Amino acid sequence: MRTVQKALIVGLILALAVVGALTPTGAAQAEQVTPAAAPNFKAPFPCGQSWTYSHHSQEVRLALDFIKNGGGTNGQPNLASAAGYATRHYQAGGAGNYVIIDHGGGWKTYYFHLAAFSVGNGVNVVQGQQIGTTGATGNVTGPHIHYEQLYNGQGQTIRINGTSLAPYPGSYGQKSITSDNGCSGGGKQWVDTFADAPGHSTPGGAQTGTLLKGTNYVYCRQLGPKVQVGDSFNHWWLKTDLDQGNPWQNQWVSAYYLARWGNDVAKDNNGVDIVNC
Repeated sequence: MRTVQKALIVGLILALAVVGALTPTGAAQAEQVTPAAAPNFKAPFPCGQSWTYSHHSQEVRLALDFIKNGGGTNGQPNLASAAGYATRHYQAGGAGNYVIIDHGGGWKTYYFHLAAFSVGNGVNVVQGQQIGTTGATGNVTGPHIHYEQLYNGQGQTIRINGTSLAPYPGSYGQKSITSDNGCSGGGKQWVDTFADAPGHSTPGGAQTGTLLKGTNYVYCRQLGPKVQVGDSFNHWWLKTDLDQGNPWQNQWVSAYYLARWGNDVAKDNNGVDIVNC
């Protein structure tokens, strides 16, 4: 009789141990797979631009494809959604040229099909920094930004400024988003250029490379030699980073190439004077 009672007691203890393992400890284990707080991701294209997006059935993970409203997608800057560690990659039959940014805490963003890289391999980037230009490399039919947010290797529903973009539309033109990436702070102002602009080591100095036509950031302005073509002219020079050249950082282009303003005006796309160097 005592043996049976002892067996029952042992069985009860084991059962309680199993229940205990499934309650507090099990709950704690479930909490461990909850994604850590994500960075405040911003749109992967420049301040003030409106892009439409879509997701198709053959798309990998939970990616979105973006094209610029009004056209002009090809060659547009791809910007870092958040600060992190950027690496460059290439996949001929799929992603083409692409950048991965590791933001820490298990979070990464992917940017596929780049026409060109704008950063080196294995460098730290800040939010809003240009990492490449939009293109159609790899297995695609036209230029667009293929963009992903991943947590521990698993695709996540895209969130911009903490707001989910789901449910995803199946075609372009149904949903759009306007970027505030790089609109303020970071010591940058955004400008549109109407043509490829030669870059110089100093205002009017030796030519070192090229700033490609499109939306670009600049750091500050300084008066220098006048650049004139016909009746159009400008004395202002803009400090920026070039798309092509050696060296490419902290070079100078003439404000003559600004698309939105007239003679001797050097303002950003919001109509604000570019700060003096």
